[in-house]
Amino acid sequence: MSAHELKTGPLEYRTQEGRMSILGFWIFLGAEVVLFATLFATYAVLFGRTADAPHPSELFEMKTTLIMTFLLLTSSFTCGIAIHEMRRGSLKGLMTWLIITLLLGLGFLGFEIYEFVHYAHEGATLQSSAFWSGFFVLAGTHGLHVTVGIGWAILLLIQLSRRGLTNVTNRKVFIISLYWHFLDVVWIFIFTGIYLIGMVI
Repeated sequence: MSAHELKTGPLEYRTQEGRMSILGFWIFLGAEVVLFATLFATYAVLFGRTADAPHPSELFEMKTTLIMTFLLLTSSFTCGIAIHEMRRGSLKGLMTWLIITLLLGLGFLGFEIYEFVHYAHEGATLQSSAFWSGFFVLAGTHGLHVTVGIGWAILLLIQLSRRGLTNVTNRKVFIISLYWHFLDVVWIFIFTGIYLIGMVI
């Protein structure tokens, strides 16, 4: 990146600290990829071992899963718009779209909690079988990450309202956007590798 680009580029890249923080977060996401890859591998090994618990095809519902997918993927789109507004220098636009992103994330979490409670009511819990243990650990870990992302973004909104757009706040917004998009990518794998396959096998 040239000296001219450093002076005129996005605020989050204009300092050495900002560039190193973003690089460090990419490395962190690499570790997260390893974590979820391990959970997916464990789930694959345990797939089908439902014992006396219900089979996933009996409980997985396309409607609920599609709603969850729509909410989370739409939140990725609104998060992208928030970054666009940040790059335009619009604090109001950034905060508005970030709040919309959070609301969509909360909607996703609401449906996931409803889904987990429904499964438990039907006899599928963490203790029911190896398969359901793998499912709840994988899906629950993703849900926990979404929860952390929402809490993180709320704290960031408070900081934005107090400090406005600076090198530091822009960097933090950009980093949380990377985190949020990563969770959406993980969900696509969960949607296809767990729910769709579980419905047909």
